[in-house]
Amino acid sequence: MQLETDMQQGNMKDQIWVVGGYGQVGQMICTQLACVFPGKVWAAGTRRERAEQFSRETGGTVKPLQLDIMKPVDPAALQHVKLVIMCVDQNDTRFVESCAKARVDYIDISAKVDYLKQVERLDSVIKSAGSTAILSVGLSPGITNLLVCEAATELHEVLEVNITVMLGLGEKHGKAAVEWTVDQMNTAYEVMQQGQLASVQSLSGGEWIDFGERLGRRIAYRFPFSDQQAVARTLRIPTVSTRLCLDSRWITRVLSMSRRAGLLKLLRLGWIREMAVKAFALIPGGKPMFAVKVDAAGWKNGEWISMQQLVVGEKEADVTADVAVAVAKKVYTKPQQPGVYHVEQCFSLHDIREELAQPLKVVTKIV
Repeated sequence: MQLETDMQQGNMKDQIWVVGGYGQVGQMICTQLACVFPGKVWAAGTRRERAEQFSRETGGTVKPLQLDIMKPVDPAALQHVKLVIMCVDQNDTRFVESCAKARVDYIDISAKVDYLKQVERLDSVIKSAGSTAILSVGLSPGITNLLVCEAATELHEVLEVNITVMLGLGEKHGKAAVEWTVDQMNTAYEVMQQGQLASVQSLSGGEWIDFGERLGRRIAYRFPFSDQQAVARTLRIPTVSTRLCLDSRWITRVLSMSRRAGLLKLLRLGWIREMAVKAFALIPGGKPMFAVKVDAAGWKNGEWISMQQLVVGEKEADVTADVAVAVAKKVYTKPQQPGVYHVEQCFSLHDIREELAQPLKVVTKIV
């Protein structure tokens, strides 16, 4: 790891490292935070030339840092770092443990279920170190978690939650995000059903979801977003599921039909997977939009209540960056309870909405 000379100056523990800071979402996070904390933000990643180019594009307000989190990181190198924001996927927790040893707070926008569970198991380690790790930061997971938490606050007992995410094909997502989506299309995973873990398959279990007058009714299919596992545990909800649809009805249906025909098993072949990743960038039409629908049901004052929450917006990547920045500002400026938490365990939807760069309108209906 190469460190800039001026990183070693002073004794302040005040730096913010954005790992993957020159990527699509990382750049937005760096730029916003640099306006609030000038001279404190570093765009970190393995490609030094990319970090330096991005730094120049910001006029030097964001500093470059070459960092390979796949290699051991000496905790001493983190002595001036106050906060790390992770924008790249990881397979193990070595870097998170290094952050804990250096008493560095940590925020992660990952949606990888298995990895997040690994970080959860570090709770006692991170708590004893006096640092905080906040997971599920973004749209899904993130805003979805906070919507479910708000429903749980409104109802006395939530027994079932259905989360649905619609993504627009008109938005140009980063390669890592597209690769993650493609990799999840042919996988089995666990969800909570009536208090018990049950195995389900991606792009199965189609349900009609009403997205309101503007977007209408769509069929959405199961998808392994990590929010469904997180809120089932943190909010103790016995049945939770998350489904996905695209703004193109026919492409959503084609994906489900391909799963039933067994064609998605071919994604295990490297060259076919790569073709699928490239194909997503070439699909015509679509809009740079997203929608999130949360349907929660349970008891309130002895009455069975259904609560619907709908958010429709533009550019999912922008919202993910905005949520990460909102959480980062709160963690950076005010000490949080040590340990590992999902976003809904530390903040409310109101806490995050007041910090977002763009308004987030939530339409709520209680039946």
